[in-house]
Amino acid sequence: MKLLPRDELTGTLAKVPAVTLGFWIIKILATTLGETGGDALTMSVFHADTNAHNGGYLIGTGIFLAVFVAAVAAQISTKKFNPWIYWLAIVASTTVGTAMADFFDRSLGIGYTGGSSILFLCVLASLTVWYFVMGSIDVQTVATPKVEIFYWVAITFSQTLGTALGDWLADTGGLGYDGGALVFGSALVVVAALYYWTNVSRVLLFWAAFILTRPLGATVGDFLDKPLAHGGLALSRYTASAVLAALIVALVASLPQRAGQHPA
Repeated sequence: MKLLPRDELTGTLAKVPAVTLGFWIIKILATTLGETGGDALTMSVFHADTNAHNGGYLIGTGIFLAVFVAAVAAQISTKKFNPWIYWLAIVASTTVGTAMADFFDRSLGIGYTGGSSILFLCVLASLTVWYFVMGSIDVQTVATPKVEIFYWVAITFSQTLGTALGDWLADTGGLGYDGGALVFGSALVVVAALYYWTNVSRVLLFWAAFILTRPLGATVGDFLDKPLAHGGLALSRYTASAVLAALIVALVASLPQRAGQHPA
């Protein structure tokens, strides 16, 4: 299958932001907001944390999924890179991922281990199908609506996996939320070291970092809003979400949000 030459992709890829330090900072904040914001609706509003079978996780998933689909539709329909729409879609993917993972793990009783395993396979499957259909999973090839769909499907599965994986390590693994955050943060440091000092595939490292930032944000979000007895700081989910959202808005507005090529 013929892929567009890189020089022909420059204009169309303007919809995808350059991967910079600022990109990763906003991404981690967005994943943390996804955790606190998702929990604010499913747990604080619908009280699904006290009764996993009251429909709260399912309703939350439906609401966030509708927002996510609308945001992705807007992202795909834009003709050039719009940082506000892009980051709205990313935040929406993290919130729907939080609610969906909790629905699978808790309401359906799959558990953290089973949920993480299934979602990991879904991530691999989405990337594999993308590769065999389009010939590459390099985000530099995200130049058409068809490829964008593959891009957002892979992102959604990775965001959902992050919540399940964060809960699995913190709860089942017994590390707690702070310990889980330390593990995922350390893993990101290893990925960064591989990027700067080895010739490991940049495509592989990008997706590894993208996936790892989600459980890092999930564990940090849980650490902020979970009860003291469960190893959290017991902060208000609404307050934590509002502060995180304000930080994201400030960074998107102040940091360079240029269109650019992702690592290849």
